[in-house]
Amino acid sequence: MTTEQDLFDPLLDTRFKGYPRTQPPRRRSEIGQAGWHVLAGDLPLPLAVLKREALEHNLAWMQARVRQWGIDLAPHGKTTMSPQLFRRQLDAGAWGLTFATVTQLAVGVAAGARRTLIANQVVSAQDLAGIQLLMHEHADLRVAFLVDSTAQLALIEDWARQHPDSLPFEVMLEIGVPGGRTGCRAQEEAIALATALHASDAVRLVGIECYEGLAASGETDADTTYANALMDRVEAVARHCDANGLFEGEEVIVSAGGSAIFDLVAGRLKPALRGGVRGILRSGCYVTHDHGFYKRMLSAVDQRLGCECGESLRPAMEVWAMVQSCPEPGLAILAVGKRDISFDLSLPVPIARAVPGSLVPQAVPADWKITGLNDQHAYLRWDDAASPLAPVVGERVGLGISHPCTTFDKWHWMPVVEEDLRVSDAVSMHF
Repeated sequence: MTTEQDLFDPLLDTRFKGYPRTQPPRRRSEIGQAGWHVLAGDLPLPLAVLKREALEHNLAWMQARVRQWGIDLAPHGKTTMSPQLFRRQLDAGAWGLTFATVTQLAVGVAAGARRTLIANQVVSAQDLAGIQLLMHEHADLRVAFLVDSTAQLALIEDWARQHPDSLPFEVMLEIGVPGGRTGCRAQEEAIALATALHASDAVRLVGIECYEGLAASGETDADTTYANALMDRVEAVARHCDANGLFEGEEVIVSAGGSAIFDLVAGRLKPALRGGVRGILRSGCYVTHDHGFYKRMLSAVDQRLGCECGESLRPAMEVWAMVQSCPEPGLAILAVGKRDISFDLSLPVPIARAVPGSLVPQAVPADWKITGLNDQHAYLRWDDAASPLAPVVGERVGLGISHPCTTFDKWHWMPVVEEDLRVSDAVSMHF
């Protein structure tokens, strides 16, 4: 059984990538006292790190923003799966946490979350049983998951008949978009499902939900039209359910997720219904932001919000790697690859360099770019093959990422560093 110490303060040692092979095991809470520096050779590369100041800024900025909008935040835990970051998000004021699976939910509950959403359909008997077990173990736990079909409802009801002592499941009706993922496509389908959910003894319909991120383009006019159309559908179904008494509970949850165009849905999460409404935003990637996809999307968000450069979210994750070979002019091979860094949305971006012996990172030339990744190698190229600024073997290169979710899951722990790359703390991940 995993203890609270195992979860929040695990013992780190050489079993974990990025931990120094010359150092004895240390508890996570002891890492900051080790005196390590990323560029001093104290830790093996490649190494993913979190910048403390940017991390704390992002936590505070997003919480302040949802407070201004009059809604709540339930960050998506799948981004980090880090108990230490979960605790920071809750301490910063998050209403609760969101997850995609029951396995993820269990980690969040162990980390102290008691108001939770599963932004996904729960279908299997094993997962339904897992939710019930968690609710029986924690009397103050609230779990609401998504339903988008009568076929799913039938499976839930079948499970409930076989477990007559089970508690009713709290569910949210999901509104989807044609060609997208899950969710009801037509209003008539959604209303029929809501009516069936209300009539069922196995569930309690407590809200309505959508996910707007898949079709986000970064173009304000197109994204605004798309988001408004989706939220119009959400509001229309919510009003019907409210008018016909289909929702149960003291308040109705209206929720949307995503970190790309969150500002365009935030103002639509508290429609005028007869009872109380709790609007909940589920953005997760905001906690570290990135140097790629979300940086590009945020530029449009900043324009809409009137934020100055650097005022809103800041990239908090970097991956440092060593130049291991310069086999031909205009090409350097870095010892980092798909096992270490995200590549699903776009390739990493060189953002800093440190020549051998230097503890001070410098800016990289504008023409440096990563053109490809293997499992353990990255191809760094530049335009002028004879450039005097070309990297050398043994040089360290800092890479920015695109999409933090798929870098977090490649590591069991990450150092938290100051701006000068001195290690001051650490977090652990439980994927």
